[in-house]
Amino acid sequence: MSRNLLSERATYVVGIGLHPYQRRSATTYVTLGLTAARQALADAGIAWTDVDAAYTGTALLGMGASRIMLSRLGSTGIPMTQVENASASGSSAVAQACLDVASGRSDVVLALGVDKPRGGLGAAPGSAGIENLEGGTVVPFTHFALLASEYMTAHGITAEQVARVALKNHRNGANNPNAQRQKQRTLDEILSEPISGSMTRLQCCPVGEGSAAVIVASGDAIDRLGLDRSRAVRILSSTTRTERLYGPGEGIDAALTAETAALAFDQASIAPTDIDVLEVHDAFSIEELLYTEALGLCQPGEAASLVESGAFDLGGRCAVSPSGGLLAMGHPIGPTGTGQVAEITRQLRGEAGIRQQPHARTGLAHMVGIGAVCVVHVLQKQ
Repeated sequence: MSRNLLSERATYVVGIGLHPYQRRSATTYVTLGLTAARQALADAGIAWTDVDAAYTGTALLGMGASRIMLSRLGSTGIPMTQVENASASGSSAVAQACLDVASGRSDVVLALGVDKPRGGLGAAPGSAGIENLEGGTVVPFTHFALLASEYMTAHGITAEQVARVALKNHRNGANNPNAQRQKQRTLDEILSEPISGSMTRLQCCPVGEGSAAVIVASGDAIDRLGLDRSRAVRILSSTTRTERLYGPGEGIDAALTAETAALAFDQASIAPTDIDVLEVHDAFSIEELLYTEALGLCQPGEAASLVESGAFDLGGRCAVSPSGGLLAMGHPIGPTGTGQVAEITRQLRGEAGIRQQPHARTGLAHMVGIGAVCVVHVLQKQ
């Protein structure tokens, strides 16, 4: 097992903030990012001058985004690093903030995720000079439609059962003021407007813009700055892995998720059954089923029936994507993983209002990005 610095120096989320996720607008990324950062500072009860370092997770903005934005809070000269890791950019910014604090290099660190779409993702693998067998003809929603078809065939699951993931998450998003999609849907609406195979428009996440911020601090900083320890949520583990060579037909993202989560659970000294609330990478409805199984919440083929039974609803065995997930909260890329950690923190504090999972003590945030890369954070209210 790799060394877990977070077990050696207690590290906490002490502040969270968001700019609501939304469709592309005239709002500058600076305004998006500062809105979340200022909220997080106010939530923590600290000043910008108390922050030792900052990491900005972004996939779409281009180089040099951090200083011009964060200097509006004050030119303090702190180290700033921009983090790009596809959909896991925000998660990776949080991971770097955790490492900074747990290693003792910093006491208080801002992890900020911010993005604005600019006409395409510009993913580098397409320019790698390595031929792809499908030649770029299989777009993401078709890829996941094929995975859904394979899953339904293997486990005797219907398209309606898969669609219930989106039904649940749109219901959660309708109660989230920061979500891009804030409308409860019927199953008929979810199943309408097919795009590819059984995959429909409302089973695919919207890619808009927004920002999310998390402030990570040491226990020493909490005491020194006189912060409210009752609202601090400890980060038990922060793990990142990239794909390796898998066997023919093995789902790469699910296998990578299983490996990354196993390491996270081991480092946190908990089991999957200890998770009360989960934010999972559900860019397409089938992904929630694949990843909850890969995370060990249930056996292969069982997730669809658990969604249908309400086990993954608020008040159920484990609340999955109480924010609305990527399907309803939205997926602005850079902020997404940071926003997941913010939602888990809110839930573990008991501050989620109508979306509150009762008696939530332990939560997990999971993101997958092109590469493939997977980042998992386990948090717990002490």
